[in-house]
Amino acid sequence: MTTQYAPESMYRSVEGLGVWEHRGKVAAVGIGHSPTSRRWDGKPDTTVGAGAILSMRRAMADAGVDPADVDGLVIVPVTTTGAHWPEDTPIPQDVIGAYNQTDDPLDGLGQLSADWLEINMLELTNVKYKVHAPGCMSAALTVAAQAIGDGLAKTCLVVKGWHNLEGRYNHGGISGANEVPGSFAIGAGRSIWGPPGCYGTALQFAEYCRKYGKHHDMLAPFMENSRRNGLMFPEGYWAQHRPEPLPPEDYLSARWIAKPANLFDNDIPIMCTAAYLFTTAERAQDMRQKPVYILGHASSRGATRSLTPTLAEVEAECASTGRKILEAAGITADNLSFENMYDGFVQFHQFHIEGIGYRGMKQGDALDFYQGDISIEGPDPIMPSGGNIGGGRSRFWMHTDSIQQIQGRAGERQVTGVKPEVAVSGGPMPFGGNFTVWSSTPD
Repeated sequence: MTTQYAPESMYRSVEGLGVWEHRGKVAAVGIGHSPTSRRWDGKPDTTVGAGAILSMRRAMADAGVDPADVDGLVIVPVTTTGAHWPEDTPIPQDVIGAYNQTDDPLDGLGQLSADWLEINMLELTNVKYKVHAPGCMSAALTVAAQAIGDGLAKTCLVVKGWHNLEGRYNHGGISGANEVPGSFAIGAGRSIWGPPGCYGTALQFAEYCRKYGKHHDMLAPFMENSRRNGLMFPEGYWAQHRPEPLPPEDYLSARWIAKPANLFDNDIPIMCTAAYLFTTAERAQDMRQKPVYILGHASSRGATRSLTPTLAEVEAECASTGRKILEAAGITADNLSFENMYDGFVQFHQFHIEGIGYRGMKQGDALDFYQGDISIEGPDPIMPSGGNIGGGRSRFWMHTDSIQQIQGRAGERQVTGVKPEVAVSGGPMPFGGNFTVWSSTPD
């Protein structure tokens, strides 16, 4: 039977649920990454499926876990947000013939499935729990944490991959069709009939600046800091392929994409895969790496009144999500050592951190905060992972960094201005995101 998506009941999406019932009983231990590249080169050993297999094996080796001990798989099947396999392009038989296949020839090439990974990783002989999660690693992590806590699995691999094909991003799929149906025709889906993907965030940010008396150029320190941190992330795209800093003058002179969002306010699509190994707190004690305990998770499921959320709706949703995150973990914002919230469109990062009240922030405070010391050496580190701006569009650098910081193995990125004990990471958008709180101790 085809692997199903996790039920909505596994997500904590409303306020008032109290502290997560499995607080401190689930731990992340192992991490595995594939190499990054800008685009797929057409070879069998560089497909998104090959990257997933490599990252999963690396995560197991990192944790010191025998593959036969893995009894759970949580996979994100979707591997792109805009680089879809062209309908008129033949699927290369030499590529798919290099692997065992499911009924869908795009498995391992333009998507992933738990079934495809299981039949191509024969060392996984004891998988009893398989489930899919939508969209992002952030969703998969919350599902895996809940599954371990609920006893559905004891040792679980969590996997998210990205492919990027030749051609312009978001110019395939429905965006490349001659006819565009429904709400896509008026710009709800980044179609050819509407504006670019960042336009909604740009509209919200423009209103934010008007409401609070801020301006676009105040983002420059955040951007410079993000690229700096990303260049110290050896698995990231910029560190591996284009080790270029992003000084304020380069950022501020970039062309507009949807004013006031410029070229650098949009992350760069890449190919990469990550895997994490989750287990129970008890089993984690005997593994190779230091356990990082999950204190809680929370999700946003708010609805908007129209196609694009207003600033008021975004701020209200982020504030609600912030309350859910802190409630689930049983902490206050003062307990956070650092934050790794999502930044794929730069201009909604401040909505996330203002919503959770990081370092006492209230609505309208973040851009002023960016003018201070937000470095890893300072008392108020902002996104030590570098996020998508510093590493390319993965939506998982933030999770890897949070785990590594607490384990004390973030290398050059290691936070030194504060002791890394409790962190929050998650995303993507203010509506529909999923978030995890990590800790050095289970208490």
